[in-house]
Amino acid sequence: VALFRHLGLVVMLQGAVVAVLGPNVVRALAFPLGYMLFLVPFGEGLEKPLQDLTVAILVPMLDLFGVPAHVDGVLITTPNGYFEVAEACSGAKFVIAMIAYGALVANVCYVSWPRRVAFMAVALVVPMLANGVRAFGTVYAAYLTSVEAATGFDHILYGWVFFGVVMAAVLAIGWKWFDRDPDAPWFDPAKLQARWPGTAQMLAVVALVALTIVSLFMAWAGVIAARADTLPAKIVAPQVAGWTQGPLSTRAAWKPNFPGADHFVMTRYSDGMGAQVDLVIAVYASQREGKELVGFGQGAIRENDSWVRIEDLPELEGGSALRMTAPGPVEREVVTWYRVGDTVTGSPSRVKAETLKTKLLGGRQRAVAVMVSAEKTDLPTRAAIKRFLGAMPPVDVVADRAAGVD
Repeated sequence: VALFRHLGLVVMLQGAVVAVLGPNVVRALAFPLGYMLFLVPFGEGLEKPLQDLTVAILVPMLDLFGVPAHVDGVLITTPNGYFEVAEACSGAKFVIAMIAYGALVANVCYVSWPRRVAFMAVALVVPMLANGVRAFGTVYAAYLTSVEAATGFDHILYGWVFFGVVMAAVLAIGWKWFDRDPDAPWFDPAKLQARWPGTAQMLAVVALVALTIVSLFMAWAGVIAARADTLPAKIVAPQVAGWTQGPLSTRAAWKPNFPGADHFVMTRYSDGMGAQVDLVIAVYASQREGKELVGFGQGAIRENDSWVRIEDLPELEGGSALRMTAPGPVEREVVTWYRVGDTVTGSPSRVKAETLKTKLLGGRQRAVAVMVSAEKTDLPTRAAIKRFLGAMPPVDVVADRAAGVD
């Protein structure tokens, strides 16, 4: 949602330039206007794939240099260190910066489209490979010296210097094939002259249309913001046949983060045969800014949590699953489902789409998160979770009952 808000603001500014300066001028300013799209903060979805790519590059290099290492998802253990290839280490921000940098160089230094495409490919691939090398350098330095020496402030400083060198190297690679004359004009004004009917009235038309659209959407937003379902005064964890409720685990504190939830309940169940699982239910009467089912730092792992994601696991009965760890070490598998409108999904993106649908078109406004989690013991976590799900009512039934829906 925030992405489209930012995109809408940038497109609005671009449209204002078209309206004020006219189509002929805008044709000459096409590249800088298009380049404004890099003002939109994007790329969060690249972090997990780039984490996996960094690990895939890092591990063979450790083997090549004789560093014994145990790899578990994004966690790497060496004889004198324990490392996480975290989101910040994925290189996603640098890749995005290199895409913007590559687009600028491709426009300024090249005329041939094949050369532009080739340079963009280099600007995209090189930083991905370079980030794997940088991560290897950090782990290898820690192996030769100490973790403290390799991951202190110098780690950040050398990262900046390293990426600066990578940017210069990418430019050097493409230098030989620059084909734009530095003295060549950027455009021919004579070729951009054209008569556009209605341009004299453009400002008035744009202003009238903009005011009308804004007024309609503000009025509609006021109407839908007040929508909310009536919830029970309180909710309790459901009774599950063959399972008894008991105290939560004390091995490593874990509490999912759902800020602003109208109801939250977390209960541990045991079947008396060694299987123990935690059931979490979070209920919102409606969603709005600050009271959202899905958001940054929400769900199984909160921001700056002691729990660290190891890897994403295959879905289980439509729910998204992940494996995570906390100091101890203690491992958990967590499976998450969301209930929005009449839909049950494990996808945060689907949650946003269904929320938008219910806001605009009406329907049930309540939103519910259901989590089933198990700590790693002698019994595999997935086996315990499957056993519990076999005894528990369907997820949609559990979510609807918690929200007071018959």
